[in-house]
Amino acid sequence: MARIVVKFGGTSVASVERIRQAARHVKREVDAGHEVAVVVSAMSGKTNELVGWVNEASPLHDAREYDAVVASGEQVTAGLMAIVLSEMGIQSRSFAGWQVPIRTDDAHGAARITEIDPTELDKRMKDGWVPVITGFQGISPHGRVTTLGRGGSDTSAVAVAAAVKADRCDIYTDVDGVYTTDPRIVPKAQRLTRISFEEMLEMASLGAKVLMIRSVEMAMAYKVPLLVRSSFDDPDAPQLAPDGTPGVPGTLVCDEDEIVEKQIVSGVTLAKAEAKITLRDVKDNPGVAAAIFGTLADQGIIVDMIVQNIADDGATTDITFTVPDSEYDKAVKTLQNAGDRIEYARLSGSKGGAKVSVVGVGMRSHAGVASSMFKALADKGINIQLITTSEIKTSVLIDEQYAELAVRALHTYYGLDKKDA
Repeated sequence: MARIVVKFGGTSVASVERIRQAARHVKREVDAGHEVAVVVSAMSGKTNELVGWVNEASPLHDAREYDAVVASGEQVTAGLMAIVLSEMGIQSRSFAGWQVPIRTDDAHGAARITEIDPTELDKRMKDGWVPVITGFQGISPHGRVTTLGRGGSDTSAVAVAAAVKADRCDIYTDVDGVYTTDPRIVPKAQRLTRISFEEMLEMASLGAKVLMIRSVEMAMAYKVPLLVRSSFDDPDAPQLAPDGTPGVPGTLVCDEDEIVEKQIVSGVTLAKAEAKITLRDVKDNPGVAAAIFGTLADQGIIVDMIVQNIADDGATTDITFTVPDSEYDKAVKTLQNAGDRIEYARLSGSKGGAKVSVVGVGMRSHAGVASSMFKALADKGINIQLITTSEIKTSVLIDEQYAELAVRALHTYYGLDKKDA
């Protein structure tokens, strides 16, 4: 018998019929003798509708009331899920975040979980009940409902799993696992049986949208294994692992030590709409980088890749970095207005770049991965504009028109097209 927290995203609970399908997955785990808690998102599209209503009521609204309105979406889903489970003969009760309680700070709209009291959930699960908890929300130190921001339901699920000491947290979504790359770009992309927390973090930050970064960070910190699987699968079908053998479907995100064979490259990711900005002949004084990127940070502009080239005389430097296309004009204007604090000769830049990355924990112990990546792209006539590396990833900035060609080329080059990749 295991203790499992299962989370259903918006597409998995988009209607009462979809909720009934999700509940069948819960029933399968309960019938197998497991203790189960459920975390739900709002129905697909409902949160956007609620946000729209708030903005229509007043563009300059109180963030506390914003949370009061937006948090109602999950409450509806939780109640409906508990009703459906009860109809199936499973003892169930819904819990709003404040009833658990899930305690957060008071940063309304983007709150952080500070503590979860597992007493009530633990008691219910031991007694054979299935608690259904609203994701995405908690309660502030002042007793107000808070919401956790983007990816909040995944974060809620992992936090609940850590609090009740669950053996696993199952994230049900509209895809059946984590793939070596986007199957829409590479039809031969393979579903991974296992992937490490670190690889998943890199892939999530580099463009993969299966899991939100905050939830993976929390799972890694508390060592909560995550299972990514599809709620659209038949709940009554034989449970088969990605290789077709009996086992748990989907992709397990776990500690690196639990992965026996570590691929050199586990996946290829793509992030489009990347803009490049270069500051030429910047005075190379102490604190210049802090001044540049501090100025951008003050405006909420997120900087990604950064490359610095120092001139032969050591007096000036060129600094190149990337921002999202949507932030390009704002970033340029911010830097131009900061000319009295940042000395540079000229500014140049362009939109329409794409960041392609290869990720794999096996890169730690294999030399030459970066050079082989550059060769694979050169063989396709793809020019590299920027390069950044870390211990388990190498990223390059290229023209967006070559993005999908680059992904396909690298996916094939590293043998990820093969079933046993």
